[in-house]
Amino acid sequence: MMTTLTGGRASKRPWHLWAVGLVGVLWNSYGCLDYTMTALQGEVWLRSQGMTDAAVAFTEAMPAWMTAVWAIGVWGAMLGSLLLLLRSQWAFPVFVISLAAYVMSLVYQYVLTDGATGMGESIWIMQTVILFICLFFVWYAQMATKRGILR
Repeated sequence: MMTTLTGGRASKRPWHLWAVGLVGVLWNSYGCLDYTMTALQGEVWLRSQGMTDAAVAFTEAMPAWMTAVWAIGVWGAMLGSLLLLLRSQWAFPVFVISLAAYVMSLVYQYVLTDGATGMGESIWIMQTVILFICLFFVWYAQMATKRGILR
């Protein structure tokens, strides 16, 4: 049993911290895998994920700054999840940065380019799910910090 002294009394990690942290690590593992495999295998990986010709071309044509934004988003979310498990209050700002990177990627795809047109009709569903999950992690980390769960 993991306990720490806080204000003179012992407090253990609540079950929901473990649940959210572990689900976060598992969920964000795919984003990190996708980023890494795209960098290492490029088109081979993208096609194995069922991407269309237009989606592959869009992804391969992304500028370096957008690739950096993608990296900050996925690796930031993974770091935030690990920081939750470590009970670090740094989880909150890291999740905020990750969310900002994700929103920037949506702006790039939908406003700055026509990237959404080649991604298929249902891509917005997955992107909405990702957005709500990012928002949940930001909310949870902020709540856990306010309640003193994260230090």
